[in-house]
Amino acid sequence: MRMHHCPVIQESLPEAVWPSRRAAHEERVAQWIEPHLQRAAGRRKHPVYDFLFEYYSFRPGWLRRWHPGLGVALQGESAREYLAYPGYIEAGDGIVADPTFWKPERREFGRWLVTLLRNTTERTGLYGCFGMHEWAMVYRAPEVRHPAWPLRMEPGQIAQIVEAQPPRCTHFDAFRFFTAEARPLNRWQLERTSMHDFEQPACLHANMDLYKWAYKLAPFTPSEWIADGFALAMDIREVDMRASPYDFSALGFAPIEIETPAGRALYEEHQRDFARRASPLRERLLALAERLVQCWE
Repeated sequence: MRMHHCPVIQESLPEAVWPSRRAAHEERVAQWIEPHLQRAAGRRKHPVYDFLFEYYSFRPGWLRRWHPGLGVALQGESAREYLAYPGYIEAGDGIVADPTFWKPERREFGRWLVTLLRNTTERTGLYGCFGMHEWAMVYRAPEVRHPAWPLRMEPGQIAQIVEAQPPRCTHFDAFRFFTAEARPLNRWQLERTSMHDFEQPACLHANMDLYKWAYKLAPFTPSEWIADGFALAMDIREVDMRASPYDFSALGFAPIEIETPAGRALYEEHQRDFARRASPLRERLLALAERLVQCWE
C-alpha cells in the first residue's frame, strides 16, 4: 500500500462520536427510503420519486448504510462490523476504507470521472433549454413512458411546441431517450463518448447525476455527501416532471408551463438555483476523485 501520496488514515473518529453521525444519516435518508419501500410492498408506482431508486442503481439499503469517507478511521470494537464491507481494512487502531482496493477498471472510471467533473466545473452553464428533453421523449411517439398519467395537451400540440422550440440538450443520458424523430432536432448529436465535451453545470440532469457520482465513489464518499446528492436530485426531479408534458397535478405537482414566457422564466429560475446548489457538491466530489487518483499513482 503506497503511503506517501495518500495516507491511509488522516482522521480518527472515536467510538463516542461516529455512531451518532451514522444515526443522523440513517434518520435523514429514512424519509426517502421508507415511503419507497411501502409503495414497493403495495405494488404502487410513483412516477416522480421512484425514478430515483429505479434509474439510479443504488439500493435503499446501500443508501442507508453510512460510510465515514476517505482517510477516516473508525475506532472501537463496534467498528469491526465494517470489515464485512468491501474495501475496509484494519489499520493502526481503527477500521478504514483502503483506497487501493479498487481494481484497474474501477480506477479507470475514477480517472474518467475526474475529467468529467473538472470539465463540467470549468464550463459555462447554458440556460435556455427549458426542459424540452422531456417533450422530445414523447415527440411523435406511439407510446409514452408514463402511460398511466395524462399528457397536458394533444400529441399534435406537443409536436408543434417541440418544432417551434427545438431541444438544446447537452446530456447524453437524456438525449438517448429522445424519439427517433426528435433526435435530429436537437442542437447537438450526442454520444456516450462525447460526454466530456458537453456536460455543463446548468443542466438539470448533470446536477441530478451528482448523486450517482457520489455513490459510485463509495465507500470513499462520506455518506452525508451521498444524501446531499439525493436531496438535490429529488428536488430536481420534481421540477423536471413539472416542466414535462405530463400532468401530475393529481400528485400535487403544479405544471411549469414552459410553452409560455412565464413558465420558461420560472424554469430558468429553478435551473439557476440548482446550479448554485450543485456547485459545492461537484467541487467536493472532484477533490475526492482527484485524491483517489493520486492514491493510485
